[in-house]
Amino acid sequence: MNRLAGVTSPYLLQHADNPVDWWPWSPEAFEEARRRDVPVLLSVGYSSCHWCHVMAHESFEDEATAAYMNEHFVSVKVDREERPDVDAVYMEAVQAATGQGGWPMTVFLTADAEPFYFGTYFPPESRHGMPAFRQVLEGVTAAWTGRRDEVGEVAGRIVRDLSERSLAHGGDGPPGEAELAQALLGLTRDYDEKRGGFGGAPKFPPSMALEFLLRHHARTGADGALQMAADTCEAMARGGIYDQLGGGFARYSVDRDWVVPHFEKMLYDNALLCRVYAHLWRSTGSELARRVALETADFMVRELRTPEGGFASALDADSEDAAGRHVEGAYYVWTPAQLREVLGEEDAAFAAAYFGVTEEGTFEEGSSVLQLPGGSGESGGTGGTGESGGPRQSGGPDALRAAGVRERLLAAREARPRPGRDDKIVAAWNGLAIAALAETGAYFDRPDLVERATEAADLLVRVHMGPVARLVRTSKDGRAGEHAGVLEDYGDVAEGFLALAAVTGEGAWLEFAGFLLDIVLQHFRGEGGQLYDTADDAEQLIRRPQDPTDSATPAGWTAAAGALLSYAAHTGSEPHRTAAEEALGVVKALGPRAPRFIGWGLAVAEALLDGPREVAVAGPAGGELHRTALLGRAPGAVVAAGEPGGAEFPLLADRPLVDGAPTAYVCRHFVCEAPTTDPEALARALGGAV
Repeated sequence: MNRLAGVTSPYLLQHADNPVDWWPWSPEAFEEARRRDVPVLLSVGYSSCHWCHVMAHESFEDEATAAYMNEHFVSVKVDREERPDVDAVYMEAVQAATGQGGWPMTVFLTADAEPFYFGTYFPPESRHGMPAFRQVLEGVTAAWTGRRDEVGEVAGRIVRDLSERSLAHGGDGPPGEAELAQALLGLTRDYDEKRGGFGGAPKFPPSMALEFLLRHHARTGADGALQMAADTCEAMARGGIYDQLGGGFARYSVDRDWVVPHFEKMLYDNALLCRVYAHLWRSTGSELARRVALETADFMVRELRTPEGGFASALDADSEDAAGRHVEGAYYVWTPAQLREVLGEEDAAFAAAYFGVTEEGTFEEGSSVLQLPGGSGESGGTGGTGESGGPRQSGGPDALRAAGVRERLLAAREARPRPGRDDKIVAAWNGLAIAALAETGAYFDRPDLVERATEAADLLVRVHMGPVARLVRTSKDGRAGEHAGVLEDYGDVAEGFLALAAVTGEGAWLEFAGFLLDIVLQHFRGEGGQLYDTADDAEQLIRRPQDPTDSATPAGWTAAAGALLSYAAHTGSEPHRTAAEEALGVVKALGPRAPRFIGWGLAVAEALLDGPREVAVAGPAGGELHRTALLGRAPGAVVAAGEPGGAEFPLLADRPLVDGAPTAYVCRHFVCEAPTTDPEALARALGGAV
């Protein structure tokens, strides 16, 4: 009997009609394996994973394969986005055993949840050196029935090896100037000067490293850091990884040049990149950065917002093409003939040149991913401002024509079969979206974006936070899921609430952030200030997961450190500041050695070195002084705005108006500058570079 019909995960629901007798991750599944004396087959994936769909179609929908699985295994399906703790523990084992990992992840376990055989995608027939899935199933069955002692020995050794792994966290304080300079040097060595970004193919958007580079430039004035960030952002914005018609970014580029994406669109990528481009605009005034930030924000609201006010997790990579086949990228790619059909001969020729559409194609079967090649006529790099300091103007002689072509192509694309949407709300990723939309709305005078951020925050409070501020990881259709929030949920939601408090002047969001961060101190913190990905009272797995490195999102460890630091700056709380500083010890240890993989920790360390600065604006939220404070580039500066004497923000205590006018107070390292009523003076105080 397939037991997935009643779950909330869209990924698990995709498998509810499989002939496989799937179980969700539960104690009952392992009890069943013990009762039947069979191994557990654990399959981990997520709803927008292309190869997860492929393996499902090839094997899990196949009656003969399903019958063999049902006879010889208890099969357990896990949505990695819903249970990142389960995914992390077994992915660590897969990577330790095979040197690589990925999804779908296939792991065979004992009834004690101890792993003994691993893999990722297995094809239905052996190819490219990979065994057929049926061969793997038969081999595991033979080992289980004929060499049980050996299986138990392997499983025990793997669990011991995992439990004995120790994590160096520095232990001697947060990183200083030397470590951050070394991290910058490491990024420079890995930087792709020709194409932007770091490393080779596949190439992922380096969102957290870009935030570090922007903050480092703001604090030190290092031009090289800004140049790497600006050039990478321009390369991505001109590439196929960016949706040139509808806005928003795909998950990654399969090539080094950002041309062909893996077409799934994730909420977390778009939230992080929206914020990066908004911060780049704040640093440079780039019109391209402004456009991409706003288009990405609008994409999230238009394509991912749910009826409950939150933001869905992802859009699938696959959709139906004109022939009715379910293939990757069908919604997004174009042939010259398709351009002619929509635009006519003359405008199609213009569009092909403008967007890099060729007869040979840049993707599959003669289709092309739309780009903005260097000669497209789209002006405005991301790396500077005009002499007045204002944003550059986009334009060129073809700008108006291009805008009309975009509009017509987008309208035609809307008629195509749409990619599937994963409608579950993930707390952490909505926290990232709240921060991005709140700041983008404030920077560009888009109060509607701030409203959307506020509505998502309301949903998290209503549905995801219980009466004791314990977060649940996911919800769907307004119904909370069953799985406890992990550290990244607490860190990213607190970050979103703090950004919303700064933008709106509503102190309730600061208070909600404090509730969450108190839970972090109470349940996620270990000896010496180390942080764990799961609470001390969460379900006990074979290892308590703990990873300070970024993946596609900021590590929970450093996300929490950043929120703790900001909250301490707002409130003067010494325990929160101490916790942040101790947590950053891991950045001191890893930052100089692996800066690409701990970018958010480096960004938080920049804020710590800069203070962070504390800005109190006594006067109405939304006024000129308040907006000037929000546009300050000083790394991690916290902003409180409201009427003097109000109780919502501790920073506003004893901060009167000067001569009856709105007044800004800037403090740093227990020293305050003279209060000012002049926006230009405030801007100079928050420029960042010392």
